Amino acid sequence: ALPCRLYCEEAKDPKRRSCQTVLAEALDIVVRSFAPILPHLAEEVFQYIPYKKDSEGVFRTGWINASSAWKKPGTEEAIEGACAMRDSFLGSISGKNALEYEVIIVIEPGLLFELMEALQAEETSSVSQLNEIMMASQTTLLSEFPKETPADANITKGTFLINLEGGDICEQSSYKVIARPTAKAKCPRCRRYTAESSSTPCPRCLQVLTAGKGST
Repeated sequence: ALPCRLYCEEAKDPKRRSCQTVLAEALDIVVRSFAPILPHLAEEVFQYIPYKKDSEGVFRTGWINASSAWKKPGTEEAIEGACAMRDSFLGSISGKNALEYEVIIVIEPGLLFELMEALQAEETSSVSQLNEIMMASQTTLLSEFPKETPADANITKGTFLINLEGGDICEQSSYKVIARPTAKAKCPRCRRYTAESSSTPCPRCLQVLTAGKGST
């Protein structure tokens, strides 16, 4: 998911910039964490950090003080739920390339469905946060089981327990993950199976390339 965001999105795209922000914050915390044990390595890493720093040395930055903005309620549970569904999906395709599959996630209306909607607002997407976690070519989020299911589809079932606000909100939800081989071709730019032909970039890449030409 990270390489796709970093290398395939437009340079100033919010998805790419948000990824860079997370990586920068993670690097800052890791470097300051091991500084007391590996001071020379920490200082060397700190000096090579390419963005503007508040201090000249790692030992002048103070101890870790992560912003409370990173603790958004429901985010951890949403990611954990999506990862549980991803594990069901990957287990159903027996080590095959996940990008060669489309995924349909079916969840009854409730808290788990709302958490997944926070990761994917559209019903079907190949660029959403949910699809990045699923590692598929495309993810569809439904509240009802589809009327027609291809014969070659793999269907797995699972449950996920949600605990919010210290256990005050607790709900166990069931889900189904339907995996089927995608009919799309591999995009020559992002290498995902989201293109109409192997010689033409997918819609996302075409949009990025067009925007890049317009800014030059």
